[in-house]
Amino acid sequence: MEKAELVKEAFQAREMAYAPYSHYKVGAALLTKGGKVYRGCNIENASYTPTNCAERTAFFKAVSEGEREFEAIAIVGFMDGEKPDPEVYASPCGVCRQVMREFTDPKSFEIIVASDEEHYKTYTLEQMLPESFGPENLLG
Repeated sequence: MEKAELVKEAFQAREMAYAPYSHYKVGAALLTKGGKVYRGCNIENASYTPTNCAERTAFFKAVSEGEREFEAIAIVGFMDGEKPDPEVYASPCGVCRQVMREFTDPKSFEIIVASDEEHYKTYTLEQMLPESFGPENLLG
């Protein structure tokens, strides 16, 4: 799947976001190595702590359906009712980066942050989470 297609999937996921407090809607599209896409959106909660990010929603959906191998994720986020700024990108938070680390190879897993369907940047997880702690640190 091309990066631009994955970004479009993330925009579609953003439409389902539940963000009545921050009004900052985020969508994510997670691509498995088998070519399947799992969408996720941010889901806020009045007590804030139970809020879930779009990236984790996508990962948890995929993992709950038996997926364990992932290739890339596209992420878009901006305020509801505003047009995206082509120079501003929504990067995954630290908790989401750590969840990604659990299920991916940080050297090859791609994180695509997009402001719109034409403007995006691609990083590896290793670039976004250097010197990370992963399963191999516990499993030997």
